[in-house]
Amino acid sequence: MQQTDQIVVCGAGGFIGGALVAELRQRGFPRIRAVDRKPMAGWYQRFHDVENLVLDLQYRDNCYTALQGADVCLNLAADMGGMGFIEMNKALCMLSVLINTHLLEAARDIGVTRYFFASSACVYAGYRQNENDIPGLKEIDAYPADPEDGYGWEKLFSERMCRHFQEDFGIDCRIARFHNVYGPYGTFDGGREKAPAAICRKVINAQRSGDPTIEIWGDGEQTRSFMYIDDCVEGVLRLMDSTVREPINLGSDEMVSVNDLVSLVEDIAGTRLERRYNLGAPKGVRGRSSDNSMITRELGWAPSIPLRTGLERTFAWIEQEIRASTTVSSMVNRP
Repeated sequence: MQQTDQIVVCGAGGFIGGALVAELRQRGFPRIRAVDRKPMAGWYQRFHDVENLVLDLQYRDNCYTALQGADVCLNLAADMGGMGFIEMNKALCMLSVLINTHLLEAARDIGVTRYFFASSACVYAGYRQNENDIPGLKEIDAYPADPEDGYGWEKLFSERMCRHFQEDFGIDCRIARFHNVYGPYGTFDGGREKAPAAICRKVINAQRSGDPTIEIWGDGEQTRSFMYIDDCVEGVLRLMDSTVREPINLGSDEMVSVNDLVSLVEDIAGTRLERRYNLGAPKGVRGRSSDNSMITRELGWAPSIPLRTGLERTFAWIEQEIRASTTVSSMVNRP
């Protein structure tokens, strides 16, 4: 990407999109347009020196408005959340296909030279993820296809759309399969949060309330890898400056069980809680982590921030937010 490029970040009011806009500003890119459908008061991060637009990108005309004059499109817009959300909202997740389809059409017609699509590890075949202790998933493991129902199918279909728009219309596409991104300025309650943020919130609330228990979805032995937000943003920008045109993993290869994740957060908080296992709750596949052979080979880099380090930063931020929310609530409700 060039300093003179008009860069459009779609989904900029979200967690990863907001962090990406912040980093682009930090690196001195002067022409940034941030687009999200949420009212600006609900954006995770917002900057006065960036062109901010509120547009629902499921609608075709809005995509043309968003990309007017653009050189680069970074598409992170999607209706998504943690496992609880995507298992209960499959139709909403599938409708995100409209965003990528209409953005690709607009990119073709307007002359966008480089296009990024944020895919997901949910595209990987479920039959390869039936055990807790499995090797990291390689990019070829998405086929034969058996992705997460709803959300995973939308991401896999949208990957193919990017591929064919690249082949047929010459749009230079980059695709990253995100593996569980977490960090400050992310969702930590309300039903869309992912495991690291949810566990941090549960531990903090247990300490504040004096309740010595924590609910864990499933048996806690399911395994995942979790990537800190700084590694995610760095990976996206490195990928944009590369020649990699195939989907690539962007995630940590530090695989842990959910029980291990809880223990790490307990250590950070200086507490121990009694664990209650909700075996009927959404829990996803048994095991998943990222094989980083391809990203290391192609970019000479891979996500490296240790889980403990990222969790410490995330825990501190969520604790601060909960304290601030409690303070404001008590002031509002004061007699």
